[in-house]
Amino acid sequence: MPDTALDITGWTCPAPLRDRPRVVMGHGGGGALSAELVQHLFAPAFGGDVLAQLGDSAAVTLGGVRLAFSTDSYVVRPLFFPGGSIGDLAVNGTVNDLAMSGARAAYLSCGFILEEGVEIAAVARVAEALGAAARAAGVEVATGDTKVVEAGHGDGIYLNTAGIGIIPEGVDLRPQRVVPGDVVIVSGEIGLHGVAIMSVREGLEFGVDIESDCAALGGLVASMLAVTPDLHVLRDPTRGGLAASLNEIAAASGTGVVIHEGRVPVPEAVANACAILGLDPLYVANEGKLVAFVPRQHAEAVLDAMRAHPLGRGATVIGEAVEAHPGMVVARTGLGGTRVVDLPIGEQLPRIC
Repeated sequence: MPDTALDITGWTCPAPLRDRPRVVMGHGGGGALSAELVQHLFAPAFGGDVLAQLGDSAAVTLGGVRLAFSTDSYVVRPLFFPGGSIGDLAVNGTVNDLAMSGARAAYLSCGFILEEGVEIAAVARVAEALGAAARAAGVEVATGDTKVVEAGHGDGIYLNTAGIGIIPEGVDLRPQRVVPGDVVIVSGEIGLHGVAIMSVREGLEFGVDIESDCAALGGLVASMLAVTPDLHVLRDPTRGGLAASLNEIAAASGTGVVIHEGRVPVPEAVANACAILGLDPLYVANEGKLVAFVPRQHAEAVLDAMRAHPLGRGATVIGEAVEAHPGMVVARTGLGGTRVVDLPIGEQLPRIC
């Protein structure tokens, strides 16, 4: 072959590059790009010890009471999908972020950002769904706000919710408490939300109806804490899926994590859809599942309590925290090998929450 220089000026990279001077979709995906944006831009700009926790919600003490405080924004497309809507997501997502600190949500705020021209009937459907989800979760929408942007400067309806709840005495859920030997439990089948969104967004047929798992997890967490307040950490694996949550915990705790691939509960419909789309179920978003790191001596009792709750019937032990490869997640495959489960750069399915 002739020895000629390779011209790469016309090449493009399908993955977002980390040194881009402009925001790309991957910055909102819950993966490495999101983490870099938070850690290297927002956290230094805002400062503060509370923000440095970088949990699903912040644990703060006010007037002698420990509170969990969280906020989230929702830009899902489409607004309505099998198993829920943007209104359900807004309530359940914030309730779940508070639950990951052990708190039962008490009050929410809700902000509607509406695009000029959106049908009032659609706004009403979202509001009704949001109110129904709040009542089902036992939380009150106490305050809110509405803004309208010009046509073409939005996507119908965006929502923002913030929430507060009281953290019970003796509960201290944070990744820094994870130690080697902790058992890793996932509360049920993964990947349902992301695949449900993709199926309606792209008009795909997988031969079976797939519904989002969107649900409020406060009751499930309360059942687990009733067994023992000594849970080490909880996460709801939304953007970036189970893989992102496990990597965040491993990095923050300085432990390694080993999961057994064959034990991870992936429903057949999700596995088939991911095979068709070229996706890994470990990276697909969930909206009604949690992953828990539990001291080994409490694992069996916590697992029994989870399985006795409607949202934890499929709870399964999938792995453990280990001393080896600190900060890294490794999956043992069915063939006896291992593979690294890395933090995703961006996200496989954008605009899913």
